[in-house]
Amino acid sequence: MNTSFRRALSRAVFSFAAALAVVPAMAAVDIQHWVTPNGARVYFVESHVLPILDTQVDFDAGAARDPVGRKGVAALTQGMLDAGAGGLDEDALAEKLSDLGAQLAGVVDNDRAGVSLRTLSNPREREGALALLHTLLTKPEFPAAVLEREKARMIAGLKEADTKPDSIGAKRFARALYGDHPYGRTATVESVSAIVRDDLLNHYRVHYVAPRAVVSIVGDVTRTQAEAIALQLTGDLPAGEPLAPLPAVTMPQATTERIAHPANQSHIFVGQPVMRRGDPDFFPLQVGNYILGGGGFVSRLTKEVREKRGYAYSVYSYFNPQRQPGPFQIGLQTQRSQAADALKVVDETLAGFMAKGPTDEELRAAKRNLVDGYSLRLDSNRKLLESLAVIGFYGLPLDWLNKFPERVQAVTAAQVREAFQRRLSADNMVRVIVAGD
Repeated sequence: MNTSFRRALSRAVFSFAAALAVVPAMAAVDIQHWVTPNGARVYFVESHVLPILDTQVDFDAGAARDPVGRKGVAALTQGMLDAGAGGLDEDALAEKLSDLGAQLAGVVDNDRAGVSLRTLSNPREREGALALLHTLLTKPEFPAAVLEREKARMIAGLKEADTKPDSIGAKRFARALYGDHPYGRTATVESVSAIVRDDLLNHYRVHYVAPRAVVSIVGDVTRTQAEAIALQLTGDLPAGEPLAPLPAVTMPQATTERIAHPANQSHIFVGQPVMRRGDPDFFPLQVGNYILGGGGFVSRLTKEVREKRGYAYSVYSYFNPQRQPGPFQIGLQTQRSQAADALKVVDETLAGFMAKGPTDEELRAAKRNLVDGYSLRLDSNRKLLESLAVIGFYGLPLDWLNKFPERVQAVTAAQVREAFQRRLSADNMVRVIVAGD
C-alpha cells in the first residue's frame, strides 16, 4: 500500500468516524440567512464541535420538472453530475474525492435536485472538496457513453420494479392521486429509452441556475468563510430565465382501483393529496397522524389492524408535504382472502378518528414522543443539514427548528379533529389494491 493511498484511506476513515459522532444537543439552532449578489439563497449554521463541513446545493430541478414523455431526465441529470466534469472523467473525479476523504451524495425528489458534500474542515481538504463540487455544478459533461450505461441500468431497475406488487401499486397510486399532474407521472421503460443527451443538457441549462440555487452550510467554518463558499459554488452559474410554477393539483374523485397480480398478499394504498410545505395545518395533522398510523406499534391502525385482528404485520400512515399538496397515505399488506376485511377496518378506524379525534392520553403520548424524537433528528451536522436544506428550499421560518417543540405542545385535540375533518374527505379518497380478490 503506497503512502498517498494510506493517507487518503486514513482521511476517509476519520471522515466516516466523525460522521458517526453525536453532536451535543443544542439549546437553539442559530440559522443565518442571506442572498448572494447573483440571487442564490444561503442558509448557514456555524458549529465547531467537529472538524467537519457539510454543504448542500439544491435547485428547483426535481422530477416534477421532467419534460412530458421524458420522465427520468431529472434523475439522470442529477445522477450524472459526477460522471464527467471540467475535463475529468468519472474515474478521475472519484480518485480526487477519495484522496480528499470527502463524501458526495445526490438529492432528487419531485421538487428538488442537488448535491451534498461532506469534508474535513482543514484548509487542504475543504478547499479541494469545494473546488471539486464547484466543477460538478458548473462544468458537467454528461458523456454519451455513460448516459447509455445509466439508461440501461435505470431501465433494468424499472423492468424489475414492474414485476413487484408494491412498486406497481405505488405508481398506480400516484397516478390515481394526481392524474396527469407532474406528481402523477412516473418513469417508464419507454420514457427513459426516449431520453437523449440533449435532454440532460437542456434540463441542466434551464434549472441549474443561480437564482434558483439554495445553498445549505453546516459546520466548522465562520460566517465570512460561509459567504465565500456560497459565492464559490454559485458564482459561475448562469442567471437563467423565469420558471413557470407547477400546475395546481386537482383533487381526485373517490375511486377504488384493483390490479391483478399473482402475489399471495394484497398491497393496499389509501389516500389523497393534502398538504403543502408550510401549511398552517402542519402541526395538528402531524400530531394526529402519529396517533392514527405514524407512531408504529402505539398507533390506532396498528392496534386495530394488527393487534386485534392479525390482518397485517405492519400498517402505517403519513403526510408528505411538498411544494404542491403532497399525499396523505395509508398502506398495508395482507392475505388476499382478508383484504376486504382489512380495508374495512382501515376505513372505520380513519372515520372514527376524524369524527372524534384523539383521546387526552393519546395526545399527551404523541406530543411527548414527537418532541423527544425530534432532538434525535438534529444530533449531527448531517442531520441538521437535511433539515436546513428543507427550510431553505421551501422558505420555512428560520425559527422552525427552535419552535418545533412548543408548536407541537400547543396542539389541542380539537385542532387535530378539525384539521382532519377539514383536510380529508371520503369524496376524494383513492384506493389502489394490487393482488386483491
